[in-house]
Amino acid sequence: MDQSVCIGRGHVSVLSCFPPSVGRDVTVAVVKPLRAGMRNPDTRSLLHTDSQVKWTMEVLCYGLTLPLDGDTVQLCVDVYTDWLTALVSPRDSFPPPISREPNLYTQKILRHLGGLFLSRSEQASPVYLSLCQQVLIAVQSLARESAVMSGDTWETLLHFLLRINNNMLAPPTTTDVSEQLSHLSMAVLFEVWLLSCSRCFPSHSLWQTARQMLSSWRHQLAVVEQWSRVMAALTSRLLVLSFGPSFPHLKVPDEDAALIPTDMDDQRVPQTWFRFLHLLSNPVDLSRPVVAGSTPSHPEEAMRGGGRLPNIFFRAMKGVGTMVDAFLGVTVVNKDPTEQQLSNTGVTPRIHFRDRLPSLGVAVARSPFKDRLPSYGISRPRSGSAPPIPVNILSVHSTPPSTTSSTLHNTRLKPVNVSKATSKPPTTSSSTHHWKSSSHPPPSSPRHPPSPLRCNVDSLLHLFGGWLFDAALIHSAGNVTVMSERWAAGRAEACGMLCRIFSCKKTTEDILSVYLSRFYLVLLRGVQVSEEACPPVLASILLNSTCLFCCDLRGVNLLFPCFLFAVESVLLDRELLRFKSFVRPVDLRRASILVLLSLLPLPLQLGSVQSEVLLDGKFSGDDVTAGNFLSLKPRLRSVLIGALQTETDTTNTQILLAAMLNLVQDSALFEAAGQTQQQTESWQDGASRPQSTGTTRGTSGTSGTRGPSGHSGTSGPSGTRGPSGHSGTSGPSGTRGLSGPSGTRGPSGPSGTSVQSAEILWVQLVRLLTQRLMAQWKNDSAVCLSALEVLAGLAKVEVSVEESESRRALSSVCSYIVFLCSRPPPLHSRDLHSIIVAAFYCLNVWLTQHPAMLHHQECLLEVLEIVELGISGSKSGKEQEVRCKEEKELNPSSLRVKEAAEATLNCVMQVSGAFPLLGDQLDEDALIGCSTLSDTSVKKFRYFVVGSSVILAMLERPPGPGEPGPGEVGEAGPREAGPRELGPEPGEVAKCPSLTVLIRGASGRHSWTLQLQLQPRDGRTATQQTLIPEQRGVAQEDSGIRCGVKHQLFPDNMGRVSLVKADLSIPLLDDIVTDKVHWQLQHLQAALKTQRLVEAQPQVSGRSVVMTICRPPPPINSFQTARLFLSHLGLLTPETLKSPGSVPPQLLSLDSSLPGFSDDLKRLDELPSRNCDSASIFYMRAGQRTAAEILRNVESSCSVPSYFLDFLSSLGWPVEVGRRQKGGVSTNCSEFPAVLGDSGGGVFDGERFVLMYVDALTEITFIVPSSSYSADWSKSPEEAEPLTSQQSNTDLLSQHSALPPTRSPVEDMKSFRGSESKLLIVWVERFEDIESFPQTELLSETQSHTSMSNIQLIFIHPLKTGLYRICFRGNATSKFSLVVPLVNGSVVSKRSLGFLVRETVINCCHRRRLESDSTLPSHVRRKQMINDIIFRYRSRHSEPAFYTALFQDP
Repeated sequence: MDQSVCIGRGHVSVLSCFPPSVGRDVTVAVVKPLRAGMRNPDTRSLLHTDSQVKWTMEVLCYGLTLPLDGDTVQLCVDVYTDWLTALVSPRDSFPPPISREPNLYTQKILRHLGGLFLSRSEQASPVYLSLCQQVLIAVQSLARESAVMSGDTWETLLHFLLRINNNMLAPPTTTDVSEQLSHLSMAVLFEVWLLSCSRCFPSHSLWQTARQMLSSWRHQLAVVEQWSRVMAALTSRLLVLSFGPSFPHLKVPDEDAALIPTDMDDQRVPQTWFRFLHLLSNPVDLSRPVVAGSTPSHPEEAMRGGGRLPNIFFRAMKGVGTMVDAFLGVTVVNKDPTEQQLSNTGVTPRIHFRDRLPSLGVAVARSPFKDRLPSYGISRPRSGSAPPIPVNILSVHSTPPSTTSSTLHNTRLKPVNVSKATSKPPTTSSSTHHWKSSSHPPPSSPRHPPSPLRCNVDSLLHLFGGWLFDAALIHSAGNVTVMSERWAAGRAEACGMLCRIFSCKKTTEDILSVYLSRFYLVLLRGVQVSEEACPPVLASILLNSTCLFCCDLRGVNLLFPCFLFAVESVLLDRELLRFKSFVRPVDLRRASILVLLSLLPLPLQLGSVQSEVLLDGKFSGDDVTAGNFLSLKPRLRSVLIGALQTETDTTNTQILLAAMLNLVQDSALFEAAGQTQQQTESWQDGASRPQSTGTTRGTSGTSGTRGPSGHSGTSGPSGTRGPSGHSGTSGPSGTRGLSGPSGTRGPSGPSGTSVQSAEILWVQLVRLLTQRLMAQWKNDSAVCLSALEVLAGLAKVEVSVEESESRRALSSVCSYIVFLCSRPPPLHSRDLHSIIVAAFYCLNVWLTQHPAMLHHQECLLEVLEIVELGISGSKSGKEQEVRCKEEKELNPSSLRVKEAAEATLNCVMQVSGAFPLLGDQLDEDALIGCSTLSDTSVKKFRYFVVGSSVILAMLERPPGPGEPGPGEVGEAGPREAGPRELGPEPGEVAKCPSLTVLIRGASGRHSWTLQLQLQPRDGRTATQQTLIPEQRGVAQEDSGIRCGVKHQLFPDNMGRVSLVKADLSIPLLDDIVTDKVHWQLQHLQAALKTQRLVEAQPQVSGRSVVMTICRPPPPINSFQTARLFLSHLGLLTPETLKSPGSVPPQLLSLDSSLPGFSDDLKRLDELPSRNCDSASIFYMRAGQRTAAEILRNVESSCSVPSYFLDFLSSLGWPVEVGRRQKGGVSTNCSEFPAVLGDSGGGVFDGERFVLMYVDALTEITFIVPSSSYSADWSKSPEEAEPLTSQQSNTDLLSQHSALPPTRSPVEDMKSFRGSESKLLIVWVERFEDIESFPQTELLSETQSHTSMSNIQLIFIHPLKTGLYRICFRGNATSKFSLVVPLVNGSVVSKRSLGFLVRETVINCCHRRRLESDSTLPSHVRRKQMINDIIFRYRSRHSEPAFYTALFQDP
C-alpha cells in the first residue's frame, strides 16, 4: 500500500516551519484579496507567474490546517474549490498558469485539500462538516463534468479520496457527525471511482490499494452500505449485458442507477463489477473483530469497537443476498437502507426474515412475506379463534414401528402434544360472533418465480459460495456450533441465501458434490431443535426451503428426519415465543407447512430405504441410529394432526387440510396395493383367492378403474361404485399405476404393519374436521369451504371403517347446515349462503358414496329434516303438529339454498332403496325400436305432468298373442332396452297389456315398465331382464306328481310329552258339554258318517260324479293401463284436476300434437342432470416454447413417456364423441390401450374420442388437444362443427351459453371453447419451463371475452423419485382462490395423482359456480325447461274431456 495514502498526510506547507502566529497572519493577508477577486468574475487575477501561484498555494495549504475559529479556513476552501473548476469551465479570473496547465495544478490542489480532513478537535463542529461537504461536492462535480482530465489527475483524485476516507474511517469509533460525513465521502469515492472506470480505468496497483484500505474500513457501517448500493447498481447493469433484455431486471432507485455512467463500455462493466465485488475482501471477516478492524495504528480500538460488527456483518450479507436474488432472475426492488437498526443483541428486525419466503424457492428482497408465498391470498390471523378441540382417540391404536424403527429416535417418537402455550386460549374478541368473509385482498403483484434464463447453481457458488458457506458456519468450534446471538442475523441471512440458491436448481442441472456436502452440513447444523439451536437460523432455513425437497437434489431426502423434527418444533408450538422478535409466527408456520407438503409422500415412496443421517453421532441431544423412512410415517401423521389443531391462520389451515386428504388417499391406496399383492402371491402359491366379505368398498386410484362398459361390479377411476353397485379393482390401464417415472415399483405394502393406518387416520381426520366445523372454523368462510371439500374427498376414499363413523360425519354436516341457517338475518351474506350450498353438496357426496346410511331411519329422517330446512326455512319438530308441504310457508335462507336442498332431495330419492343412481338411455325412439310396434305408434304416447315438475310419457302396449295373462299393475323397475325373443308355446293364447313410462324430472330421465299380472310376485322367474316380461304358460290340471300326504294337526310325538298344570288350564270338551250341545254333536257325527258312505260309492243312480277344476274367466281385450296407473297413484281425483288459483293443478295433460313438442323434449333430454365440467391436458417437452410444438407431442407414443399415458388412463374412460352418456354407462366405452393405440394421447382430442369421468354428481371430460384437431379445438362454439346432430338449446338457455360448461360431457367441446373460464392441465418435463408455457398463444383464437385471469392451470412435473410436483396457478382475485387438494407446492405419488387431479378439477369448477351470479344448477335448468314445456303445450281440455281421453286410444 502507498505509505503516503496510508499515513494520510499529503503536502506539508513551508509555513509550518514558522511559529503558528506568523503562518496565520500570512494566510489571512493572502487569502482575503484572493477571495475578494473571486466575487467579481471580470477582475483579473493578481497572480501571473508559476512561482506566484506556487507560493500562494503554499500559503493556502497551511491555511487549511488552521483552527476553525475564524473564516480563514473557509476562504481557503473557497479559493481552492473555485480553482478546481479550471478543468470544467475556465475563466479569465483564474491565474494564467492554472489556465494553461489545469491538470498539473489540480493535482497539487487535491494534495493540499487533504489537510482539511486531518484529525482535529473541531471535527464535531457543523462548520467543519460544511467545509468537508463543500470539498467533496466540488470534487464530485469535477469528476462528473470535466472532459480534459488526464490519467495522472484521475489517479491523484482517487488517491485523494482514499486518503481522506482513511482519515475518517480507519478509527474504530466515530461520532454522529463524522458518521454522516463518512456516508457522503464513501458515496463520492465510489461514484468517482466508477467514473474513472468509464473514462480512465484505474491501474492494478490502485485497485490493490483500494481493496486493502476498504478491508480496513469495513468495520464502518457506511462502507458496507455504500458498497451494497453500488454493487446493486452494477449488478443491474451487468444482468442486461449478460442475460439480455428478457431477463428480469433488477430494479434499483434512480439515484443509484445514475452512479453507473451511461457511456461506460460494455467490456468494462464485468471487470468493474468483479473488482468492486472483492473490494471488501471476505465479508465474513467482519465476524472476526481482530481481522475486521486491524489497521496499523488502531489494533486495540478495533477490539473495543466490535460491538457494531454484528449489524455491519448482517448488512454485508444483505447486500450479497440482493445480488444472489438478482442472478436468480427474480424481480428485486432495492431500496435505501431505512430499516430499524439492530439492537445490541444483534438480532435482525422482523422485516428481514419476512422477506425471505419464496414463492417457488427464490427470495425477493424487501418484499412483504405474504408476497413471497404461492398465490394463496393474504393471510389474516384470526384473533377470535378458540383453543383446539382434541381429536377423539380411537380405541384401536396403530402398531408401533418395526424393531429397526423402535430404536430410531426412541426418545422423540411420542404422541402429538402441543406446547404449553397451546393450553392458553387466545384473546377472544367480539369478532367470533360474526361471519368472517374470506375477502382478503390478494397481493398487488404476484411474485415471479426464478427466470428460466438464470445461471447455474455452480456458477453462483463459484462467486459467492466461499463467503456464504463461511458465514453459515462461523464460530463453529469442533463438532458443536457455539454461536453468539449477536451474529445470528448475518448467519441466518447466509443460510437463507444458500437455501434459495439450491432450491433454484434446474431440472437437468448437476451440482458439484463438494457444494452439496457443505450445504447439507449447513442444514444439519442449522435445523437443530435442541436448546443450543439458533432460532434465527432455523427460521431462515425454513422460510427459504419450501421447495428444497422437490427439486431433485441428490441425497436431499436423507435430511427428511431432521427437517421433520424442525417442522414439528414449529407447528406444534402455537405461540412461537422464540421467533416472535424477528419473524411473524404465521409466516414461519406457513413455510413449515409448505416444507411438510413436500415431505408427505416420502415415507411411503422410499419405504424401507435406510436413513443414516448423523450429525457427529447425535441429533437434537438424542442418539440417532439408522432407520427406514416408513418408520417415520406415524410421526409425520402426528405432526399433521397436531398442526391442524394448533393452526389459527386461514390460509395455513387450508393448506393443512389439502395435505391431510393427500396423505389419507395415498395411505389407503398404498395399503390396498399391498393387500392386493399379498392376495395375488397367495393365489399363485396355490391358496384359494380370498373372497370379498362386503366390509370394504374396494380399491381405487390410478389402477383401480374400469370403463363404464364393464360388467359385474365396475368402479370408476377414483374407486367409486360402478352401476351395478359392487366395487372392482381392474382399470383401463391394466396393471399400471404403481411404477414411477424411473420405472421402479413402490413398496409392495406396509412393511410390518398389520393394522391399517389409513382407516385410523381417516377416522381421526373426519372427527377432527366435523368437530372444528362446529367450533373454531364455523366463522371462517374460506376454511369452512376447504373443510367441506376435504370431507367430500374423504367420502370417496376407499377405506374399511364402521358405518357408524360415516353416519356420524353425515350427522355433523347436517348439524353444521342447521347452525348456518340459524344465524341471525344481519349475518346472512352471499359467502354464508355459498358455504351452505357447499355443505349440501358435501352431503350429496356422502349420500351417493355411502348409500347404505339411508337404510337407517334416524339418518334418513335427519337428512330429510335438513332438506325441509333448506326448502322451507324451518324444520318441523317431533312435538309439532304434522303439516303438509302445501300448507307450509316457504321462507328459505335464499334461492340458492333452496335449490341446493332440492338437489339433495333428488339425490335422496334416487339413492334410497334404489340402484343404479343414474338415469338410463331410453327415449321414445328407443322404446319404439325395442318393441314390435310400427313407427306410427309414436303418436300413441300420452303425456302428463305431475306436480308441475315431472313429465310422464306413457306408452300403452295393447295385448296380443303370445303374452302373459292379465293381472294387477306392478312396477317392474328399470329395464334394459332390447326385446326378448320368446314366443308362446303351441296352442297357447295369452294376452297381457303393459305400460312403459318415461319419467322426465329435475333429476334426469328414467324409464319404467309396468304390467298386468295375476301370478304372484314370488312366482316370477328371476331371469327377467327385458322391457317386456317373458311369457308364462297356462297351468295344466294334471301337471306335477301327486303324492299322498297325511294331514295332521299336531306332531306325531305330541302324545309322548308329559302334561303340566298349564295344559289343564283349558278344560276338555266332554267336561263342558251340556245336554243340548251333546245332542247337536251326535247329529253332526251322523251326518259325517253318511257323507263318508256316499263318497265311498262313486256309482249312484246310474251316473258318475266328476270333480271339475275352477278356471278363471277369459281375459278382456281392452285396457286403459295409463288410467289404471294414474288411479293407483291417487292422481285421478277431483282435487288433483282442479287448479287452486294461479297454481297449476297437480295433474294435467300435454298436447303432443302441437308443433315443436318433440324437439323441446329432445332439448330437455340434452340438459344434464349432473354438473358437467371439462379440462384440457397438454404435454410440454423440455425447451418447447410454441403451441405448435406442444400440440404435436401427443400424436405419437414415442414423444411421451409411459407414465404420462398412465396418468391419462387414471383420469377417466375413453368415450366416443357423439354418443350420449345420459345414464353414465356407455355402451361404446373401449378399453384404454385399444383406443390409445400408438398415439401419445392425441386420440382424445375431441375428434373421435375424449376421456370422461362420471359419478352420481359430476361429469368431467378431459380433452388432449393435438395439432391435427387444434384448429377445431381453438374455434368458438359457433365456428366449430357440431359433434352431434343435436342443435343448441332453446332461447331460454342461450343466455347461459357463455357460462362454465354445463352440457353433456360428449358435447363439452362446445362448452369448453365457449366457456369464460378454462382449466388447463399441463405436464412439464422441466419445471422452469412453466414460465414459458404459451397459454396466450394456445387460447388466442378463442372468444375475445376470455380473460387470462380466468385461466386456471395445474402444472405436473415428474421427479426422479417417482413423485410429482404440483404448481397451481389460479385466479388470485377470487375470494376462494385456494382450491384443495392440490395446492401450489404439493408433492404427490403416482398412486393418488389421478384422484387428486380430478378432485381439484371438481372443486375448481364448483367454486367457480359458487362465485357466479348467473350459473344455474343443472336440476334448476331442467325444472325451468319443464315449466317452459308446460306453458307451451298444456292441454286446455275440460275435466270431462280429460276423463274421456283416458278411455280412448291416443
